[in-house]
Amino acid sequence: MDIVALIDSYGFPAVACGGLGYFIYFIWKYIGEHIEPELETMHFALIKVIDQVRMLDQDLIRLQQKVNVVLEYRRISREKNEKDTTP
Repeated sequence: MDIVALIDSYGFPAVACGGLGYFIYFIWKYIGEHIEPELETMHFALIKVIDQVRMLDQDLIRLQQKVNVVLEYRRISREKNEKDTTP
């Protein structure tokens, strides 16, 4: 059917509401079929990245503790050497 004939029969507001209704349906269907599955995939990827960042953070904390222990041993060793060398 021709759009001009529809407007002539039902009026512009009714035809415009029908067109907007179809547009909303089309967008809703597109989002449901294409975007939501990709969002789920990205959600799982985001969870995986967050877990990896947490693991890296824990590794950095452990590494910092090891460095602190080595620095403390080095300081103690230097103090001990200074005491031994002073008369």
